[in-house]
Amino acid sequence: MAEAVVELLERAARREVPLEELRALRLAVQAVPPAALRARLSDDHLGALFALLSVDDREQVSACVSILERLLQALDPLYVIQNLRAELQKGLFHPDDSVKILTISQVGRIVENSDAVTEILNSPELLRQIINCIGGEKIAVAKEAIKSLARIAQTQDGLEALFVSNLLSDLKNVMATNDVVRYRVYELIVEISSVSADSLNYCANSGLISELIGELTGDDVLVRATCIEMVTSLAHTPHGRQYLAQQGIIDKISNIIVGAESDPFSGFYLPGFVKFFGNLAVVDSPQQICERYPVFMEKVFEMAESHDPTMIGVAVDTLGILGSNVEGKQVLQKTRSRFQNLLNRIGHQAKNAPTELRLRCLDAISSLLYLPPEQQTEDLLRMTESWFTSLSSQPLELFRSISTQPFPDLHCGALRVFTAIANQPWAQKLMLDTPGFVEYIVDRSVEPDKASKDAKYELVKALANSKTIAEIFGNQYYLRLRAYLREGPYYVKAVSTTAVEGAE
Repeated sequence: MAEAVVELLERAARREVPLEELRALRLAVQAVPPAALRARLSDDHLGALFALLSVDDREQVSACVSILERLLQALDPLYVIQNLRAELQKGLFHPDDSVKILTISQVGRIVENSDAVTEILNSPELLRQIINCIGGEKIAVAKEAIKSLARIAQTQDGLEALFVSNLLSDLKNVMATNDVVRYRVYELIVEISSVSADSLNYCANSGLISELIGELTGDDVLVRATCIEMVTSLAHTPHGRQYLAQQGIIDKISNIIVGAESDPFSGFYLPGFVKFFGNLAVVDSPQQICERYPVFMEKVFEMAESHDPTMIGVAVDTLGILGSNVEGKQVLQKTRSRFQNLLNRIGHQAKNAPTELRLRCLDAISSLLYLPPEQQTEDLLRMTESWFTSLSSQPLELFRSISTQPFPDLHCGALRVFTAIANQPWAQKLMLDTPGFVEYIVDRSVEPDKASKDAKYELVKALANSKTIAEIFGNQYYLRLRAYLREGPYYVKAVSTTAVEGAE
């Protein structure tokens, strides 16, 4: 097979390969191991294939791109940059986007190689054109360019090349293309900043983070909505949060939420600002964030109590995030009856709202009610039990009725609620005392698809692995759960049939 590939490559080098043979070559190179390809390839073979890209024939270009993808992957990145620099440079100017993506992805490979990255950093023209590709019409080309530049910035030399040279001017020039491209550059800057405090310093010194923050706190409500997502990504890292706090950005976001009361267009950006604080509370300290920025909690409750499905959805998601750990649960518990009343509304929405909001409610309820075994103190178990009973007058029946509906997403969402409480003794007693409920758990026939079977298996696993289950459920049910667990999620019981003579 390798000989046949080489023969076709030799003919390609002499420009003697018609399109049918290029198609055959595309299939052949996939079947040859990389080591065998590596041993037989020459610069002429690769040069010829790159030369075949310079035609106005989309099918030929597509075939050559597929062949080159396979061949270049078989080669050492240092070899590629040292011997095919001119071809890569040319590929970045090619009118076909697939050629640009091929070239940029090769640069991405090269910069991950410690020996080859220096070659790229000494090729400012190549880097300049990759920066220009961020401004391309096709999002796929822009995303590949962002990915490669983010990789380049993973080293000190890469940061120097991008931010302490003329390339910074190129980055700022490409931002001027239009709003969409500007946000792509911000996306790159946030990705680089998230790597380390050092990376963040380079980005901050470039002035680009200040520009992003300026747009976040500016008057354009649609721009605010876009920028807050990027600032939220930055807040996921400790050094990012420290920077935002030191620059007073978190206080500014809090003040914008306060001012949203009198802004008729706040609906555009408020969900993103509330999500920002929700994420901040989880990665930082829920108690500190809620105490320092009381407007955040107040706004979440207001949104959850409103009649706007969009606002309710964001509030429910945020409550689920906030209540995903014990500290967050305790913050919510301090609001006492207001949160208990809110749980009743969430239970009502889980039953009656449009499907998407119902799913979000079910996920939030699962997050709020789950308690890891090592954190199951008497107080916390009392709290989750009271929350569960606040959801509805008959909460177990509520979720059971949702789990019997013929919608896989809702069915699995309800099963996840049961799984969240399955390791808590009060819930196990409730399940046992509800007629037919344990039989429903071990009944495999009610799960119509793979996702449902997986969700039911997780419920059985949570019950069977609980330390209190054998005592509460009794031996008979406990053994049935263990058998279900042992047989796996997709077990089908064999049905024996007896042949009867003379039967049809």
